[in-house]
Amino acid sequence: MSEPLARALYALLLRLATPLYLARLWWRGRREPAYRSHWRERLGWPAAGTPPVPGRLWLHAVSLGETLAAAPLVQALREQRPGLQFLLTHSTATGREAGAKLLQPGDAQAWLPYDTPGAVRRFLRAHRPSGGVLMETEIWPVLLHAAQAEGVPVVLANARLSARSARKGRRLATLLHGAAARLSTALAQTDADAQRLAEAGARKVQVMGNLKFDITPRPELLARGQAWRQLLGRPVVLAAVTREGEEALLLAAWAALPAAGRPLLLIVPRHPQRFDEVAALVAEAGFSLQRRSAWGTSPAPEAVRAEVWLGDSLGEMAQYYACADVALLGGSFAPLGGQNLIEAAACGCPLLMGPHTFNFAQAAEDALAAGAAERLPDLPSAVARGCALLAAAGAADREVMVVRARRFAAAHRGAAARMAAAVLAVQKPAPR
Repeated sequence: MSEPLARALYALLLRLATPLYLARLWWRGRREPAYRSHWRERLGWPAAGTPPVPGRLWLHAVSLGETLAAAPLVQALREQRPGLQFLLTHSTATGREAGAKLLQPGDAQAWLPYDTPGAVRRFLRAHRPSGGVLMETEIWPVLLHAAQAEGVPVVLANARLSARSARKGRRLATLLHGAAARLSTALAQTDADAQRLAEAGARKVQVMGNLKFDITPRPELLARGQAWRQLLGRPVVLAAVTREGEEALLLAAWAALPAAGRPLLLIVPRHPQRFDEVAALVAEAGFSLQRRSAWGTSPAPEAVRAEVWLGDSLGEMAQYYACADVALLGGSFAPLGGQNLIEAAACGCPLLMGPHTFNFAQAAEDALAAGAAERLPDLPSAVARGCALLAAAGAADREVMVVRARRFAAAHRGAAARMAAAVLAVQKPAPR
């Protein structure tokens, strides 16, 4: 099958599925009202009453993680080209909320339209961006075809492609190869990512490192987390960015520990829509629970006495890492690929991860080699190792991991400046 035919069939399927997508968004809007806002943008029309300004640099960060990773790139772009204005697009409510904090006067924000020809054509012709930046894994066949037709150069920044994703992509090789070939350049995190991206069709690939090493934890969050730890007066084990299925296994392993002297367990689920579900799991397991959303800057007395905390907030991971003595990496104890482990290192929090880190394979291996993290076969083993590090006999090992974590994070900084220069090199001159 030819690439144009494959793209046409793909676009037709998305057109047919659009009513289902919109219905799903409306359903999700019950818990996250942002999904019910700015519906016109989902179909490529700009928000009513706010005419677009041509010449902005368009940057798409689909969700919270990608938006946080984009923050140092946005800052580096502003430093290298003062006065540059941005159009930030997102696909999730958490991404849009985080992106709003990056906006400055003259910037704009919108939902990325669905990847259908009419929607992306309306979006590009309305906004007329000087260039586009897609974050990490966002390769959209119709969007990239339309951007090329409209003369908008598009860069894939902080690009990664795991071996598993590459194997899945081969099933749609004709479609995805043509899309990747339309990128002006792909700025890969690692040599392995670069090789796989080239094999997937990207014509120009440069290895730049990982933007997440350039994220600086906010000092006020670190200070608040450390203050919480002092107030508690007992060790804290953080289950960071957990995924569905992991919490039940974690709570079972936690219940098997001796009750006397058991640390505080702090659980931070990845998805906000699962906060209530995880709270119910904790209650079913018989532990006393306090939710982060129940207090302001300082935990209430009942929170200090609780057995489990639920981190049901956004944008406070640095605070949670600063509060914790050791962290268990969510998404790595089930075949889900793991989560970003770099923020834990930047906060000086020793990290224990499971066997499944294929989404961040190089960072995981580098953290292991640096002594900033350890790999365990399953959650019960990770819980046992975490508690051992908190005991008197493991205190020295934990302190060494703290030092090595910070050193590891500092050694890999600098990707933001390199990527900013590469993005600006292909951006069109702004209209006068």
